[in-house]
Amino acid sequence: MTDGLESSQITPSEWLLLNQFLYEMKKVDSPCVSVYYPYGSGKQTISMLHDNKRDESFEEIESKIEKKILKLADNPTTVGKFVRTLCVFGWRGPDDRIAVKAVGTAKKLPFIYVATKKPYLKPFRDILKTSYDVTLVTIDQKSARIQIFRGSQLVQESRLRIDLQGRHKKGGQSQGRFLRARQTKIHVFFKKVAGKVYSMSSDSELILLGGPGPAKTVFYDELNSELARRCQFVEELSFSTPIDDIHKKIIHHLYRYRRKYVEELVQKYDAMIKQGLTARRNTVIYKALQTGAVDTLLVSANYHTNTAHFKGIVKMLDAAKSTLAKIEFVTSPRIVKRLDIDDSVLAILRYRIK
Repeated sequence: MTDGLESSQITPSEWLLLNQFLYEMKKVDSPCVSVYYPYGSGKQTISMLHDNKRDESFEEIESKIEKKILKLADNPTTVGKFVRTLCVFGWRGPDDRIAVKAVGTAKKLPFIYVATKKPYLKPFRDILKTSYDVTLVTIDQKSARIQIFRGSQLVQESRLRIDLQGRHKKGGQSQGRFLRARQTKIHVFFKKVAGKVYSMSSDSELILLGGPGPAKTVFYDELNSELARRCQFVEELSFSTPIDDIHKKIIHHLYRYRRKYVEELVQKYDAMIKQGLTARRNTVIYKALQTGAVDTLLVSANYHTNTAHFKGIVKMLDAAKSTLAKIEFVTSPRIVKRLDIDDSVLAILRYRIK
């Protein structure tokens, strides 16, 4: 697989602009109503708002959101070339005035309608692969650059370097001693870089390692098991790689990371079936959510197209948020096809249910 964008990915420019939007939304520290809906489904979304009455404190916010949805029907806001999903957030600010913000994306996100303590941004993180911490290490035999990216933001950077003589003019034993001393110096340098990566990368989901020549593969052997487990090699990366190309590589590897993570969750689900620690019928899952028995909810990102289970899944997502169950949105076509058979949702349980 190349570093080119896959068909399911958004463009780097949209990825960057969405990161900026999310950065602003993460500053909101007030109860918030978050609504994600397919473009063209505004009336259905407003009907959903009417059907699911909230606490009085949210009613005025929802009224403002309804007005925003009606405006977006005529003039959708988008950060890409076209819009497939519209996302609207409403909350009461410090001055007690209601604020409403919206963004459109060319990516197909699941239908969501939740009221939470803060804006609900997880669909962006799962499906657009934004807002993850990623460590990027560019290294050769005498220099290293360690960069921490949070979404599109470069939040931390460190550079290390040693003086390393390239050649020794004399031969014989002197040449041998020189080569051994040179390798020792490189080894000590790599150890130092590995220590720096460890101290900087505690919050990183992923460590990307690249650089010219074979230094990156030698350096990889210096990483402890924890760092190595999170590490992926990046091709065609050097100290002069343009920032736009770096963003493309980060997006590409985050998609690979998330796909592998979700596949492992499905494998965990399959392994726990015999132990009675899974549920696949929506009615059973909803009851398990109400009692706090659900650990992880696996939800198809395409579920909003399945009208038969639409309202039930929205209720399940709401219940999952209130019981601290983990929600994982799935985009892999193979797993989505399987979830379609199981009414778009699977659940891993914390304990057996009757």
